[in-house]
Amino acid sequence: MSANKITFTYLSQEDLLESGCFDIRLAMEVAEETMLAYKDNRILFPEKIVQIFDQATQDRINCLPATLLDQKISGVKWVSVFPGNPALHGAQNLSAIFVLSEIEKGFPTAVMEGTLASNMRVAAMGGIAAKYLSREDSEVIGFIGAGEQAKMHLLSMKVVRPGLKECRVAAKSIEEEQQFIDELSPLFPDMTFVGAETHGRAAMQDADILVTATSAQAPLLKAAWMKPGAFYSHIGGWEDEYEVALQCDKIVCDDWETVTHRTQTLSRMYDEGLISSVNIHADLHELVSGLKSGRESDEERIYFNAVGLAYIDVAIGLAMYHRAIRAGCGHTLDLQQCMIFQHENILQQVRL
Repeated sequence: MSANKITFTYLSQEDLLESGCFDIRLAMEVAEETMLAYKDNRILFPEKIVQIFDQATQDRINCLPATLLDQKISGVKWVSVFPGNPALHGAQNLSAIFVLSEIEKGFPTAVMEGTLASNMRVAAMGGIAAKYLSREDSEVIGFIGAGEQAKMHLLSMKVVRPGLKECRVAAKSIEEEQQFIDELSPLFPDMTFVGAETHGRAAMQDADILVTATSAQAPLLKAAWMKPGAFYSHIGGWEDEYEVALQCDKIVCDDWETVTHRTQTLSRMYDEGLISSVNIHADLHELVSGLKSGRESDEERIYFNAVGLAYIDVAIGLAMYHRAIRAGCGHTLDLQQCMIFQHENILQQVRL
């Protein structure tokens, strides 16, 4: 074998599922461990690159790199978000691919489907936040949005709050709500599922845990619907009234500095001078490390804002890669057999 041969492992979504990678507990454990590594400066986390093709629809492709120094792995998530896909094409609105490379020689290790890991990361961060910030006796969870990220969020919330007894869901159509219920209710026979017939208030009012998971750019969640003691997980763009955040006793972000450069509700409020860093209680890694407190009373309203952290994606992707390899899943592909001028008859293949 040539010393210059380079191979990598290709993992499809089906490979990942077959090897048991759809494991929300794994994602949450990896996310917490990786946040501690970030706190200890063991992560390289450059700014992502965003290419927006349509400001009105927010059709975009993002490039999100990160390096895990302890694991000696650098990775990137290439993710497309096209909110109009479901209505226009009957297709999912998000797709992602991951590339992982080792940093001793710099060669690629894996190319893998990334939508599963990306959606699991969103849910993992929301679940971790709920572990520290929601009431332990939470029983009712409400959703605005019924897509993949909402479904994933229910999985993680049920992990950290197994006492949840009722799930309400409001979507753009009754059919979407019913699909959510049909797909999730078999997993949780101890829960009652309620379709809100597209009415956000019916889903959210008096819920212990509130989740907005939409592609909307409108204040769908009203402050009056959030009762004292409620925990709100915000995972989209502009989905809630400013008053939702203003009335909360604590605001926690996955990364406040990153939020200031985005277009979410808190980002808009920051740009308009309505909030600043003094209004932010903590970044999530500060709760995980014990540096700052989580929930301190049953009456606190608490707001969690997740903007998405590439180093968590890369860490979850790496854990999934290792599990898939142990399970014997995936395909080994050649990137090259040898260097360019080592190929036989290379001079006959040159075009000048």
